[in-house]
Amino acid sequence: MLTVIANAAMLVTMDDGMREIADGAIAVRGGVIEQVGRTADLAQVRAEADVLIDAAGCVVTPGLVNTHHHLFQSLTRAVPGAIDASLFAWLQRLYPIWARYRPEDVFAAAQLGLAELALSGCTLTSGHHYLFPDGVTLDDTIAAAAEIGLRFHATRGSMSVGESAGGLPPDSVVETEAAILADTIRVIDRFHDAAPGAMVRVAVAPCSPFSVSRELMRDSALLARDKGVMLHTHLAEDADDVAFSLERFGCRPGQYAEDLGWTGDDVWHAHCVQLDTAEIALFARTRTGVAHCPCSNCRLGSGIAPVRAMRDAGVPVGLGVDGSASSDAGNLLQEARQAMLLQRVQGGADALGPREALRLATRGGAEVLARDDCGSLERGKRADFAIWSMTEPGPSGAWDPVAGLLLAPPSAARDVMVEGRWVVRDGSLVTADLPAICAAAKRSRQRQMELA
Repeated sequence: MLTVIANAAMLVTMDDGMREIADGAIAVRGGVIEQVGRTADLAQVRAEADVLIDAAGCVVTPGLVNTHHHLFQSLTRAVPGAIDASLFAWLQRLYPIWARYRPEDVFAAAQLGLAELALSGCTLTSGHHYLFPDGVTLDDTIAAAAEIGLRFHATRGSMSVGESAGGLPPDSVVETEAAILADTIRVIDRFHDAAPGAMVRVAVAPCSPFSVSRELMRDSALLARDKGVMLHTHLAEDADDVAFSLERFGCRPGQYAEDLGWTGDDVWHAHCVQLDTAEIALFARTRTGVAHCPCSNCRLGSGIAPVRAMRDAGVPVGLGVDGSASSDAGNLLQEARQAMLLQRVQGGADALGPREALRLATRGGAEVLARDDCGSLERGKRADFAIWSMTEPGPSGAWDPVAGLLLAPPSAARDVMVEGRWVVRDGSLVTADLPAICAAAKRSRQRQMELA
């Protein structure tokens, strides 16, 4: 089937030349972009289209890419006792709640989070899951992503060092390292797809240096490279995180990562708020990626990540919404705006422009996740994009519609396509029943509240 989107006020390609095409059009067939250009240039293909979509008054962008998320946290927003806590205290409040999850809770939370992402223009997301109580497996989250229709990078997280061994999590939520590695192999072998256009990929993702052993970090890196998959963890999220590394390991987080094989273009770390100059240089030299999560960093008081310095040094940087228990929302456009504003607070009004912030949310994220088939609107790339109506009250006043996406953002995407299939049309989720998703999430949340 040939689908053509035409008459876009602006088509933002995010190609190497950062082309923006006024009165733009895009032709899609079989999940792949066939042609990009001005509407007039696509006259012949428009005449042949099976489906013709009018994007007048809209900006079309590559689909937004979320490089870090904890979908299971979608059921634990605004939890009393965690609202005003910093990272470690926040985790200690929430660990016991997450320890009571069942598979149906994880599925409900993941569907809620994925639906929220889709409605806000996201087409590719990672999901970092690291608690496996009561029969929960990573399969539950992968199944949820398949139903919603987003491209999904599932990361098999883990925690192996509980409080009794000097770690942060309670002993009740940790696993043995043998079990962690065995299940990681199972998930990779069952689900990982290395082919271009893959809808599911799997990464190896011990939760953090304060919840797993040095041995598991090293073994995870060896396993990932043996299997040809990527590595992901949290690193240098706040001052307490750095202090823990110095006290426990005798070095800063960047050195710890390098010593254990956790640098390279197959690695991306979440947060990196407290990286110093030497660590930024290390990440640039090794092409180690960073998932910047500005809203969560603000909410937990973690600080302002040195994004400008990382970008200038050549560190690959994408954006992440983090878990909804700390970021409060799964909206990549909000994250891009917050990233832009925070860098300006720190570095001045020209520290990060709206177009560069939008690039972080699209092609930047795709590069961090090693997806050279996504992230831009070009011939041969996957047909993942979002259509944004600029006729809402906020963006309708924007003189520059591309800058307006960040400076006066629309409330949601009008339409979202993934792999040539519509996931959102006219602001509504079309792949799943949103009221049923919300009802299931409410049932799980109420059960957790009754047990608390």
